[in-house]
Amino acid sequence: MTLVADKDMPPWVDSGDAPVLLYDGVCGFCNKSVQVVIDHDRRGAMRFAALQSAYGQRMAERHPELRGTDSVVYVERADEGERVYVRSDAALKVAAYLGGPWKIFLAAKVLPRGLRDYFYDLFARNRYRLFGKYDTCLLPPPEVRARFLDV
Repeated sequence: MTLVADKDMPPWVDSGDAPVLLYDGVCGFCNKSVQVVIDHDRRGAMRFAALQSAYGQRMAERHPELRGTDSVVYVERADEGERVYVRSDAALKVAAYLGGPWKIFLAAKVLPRGLRDYFYDLFARNRYRLFGKYDTCLLPPPEVRARFLDV
């Protein structure tokens, strides 16, 4: 699903033209995935926010279709406004953003979105059992804290 908002960004958006990755802040797998993205982001531009954060909540207000979403969400600025990608589309956007060997995952685009999202959802339903769940969102390390919105 791709959602587009109007071109004028609200004043609370402090990411410039950098993409923003919203993630489940209490999910062990999601937190480790964010760390992988940070470690491989050669540009060092991507910003992050937990879905549970004030930024994540405001994004859900801005895009009502995101309410209740516990999926990864990739937000980018576009000429026509703000684009929001969820589930497998968001994961593929992250792979494209990272480039290099991560582009191998873009081969999944040949699969219909419904099939990609089915497998995404299957994994997502089991992620807490497999990787654990925190009681609260983790505080990012000081050296990357500036890349997190609403910390």
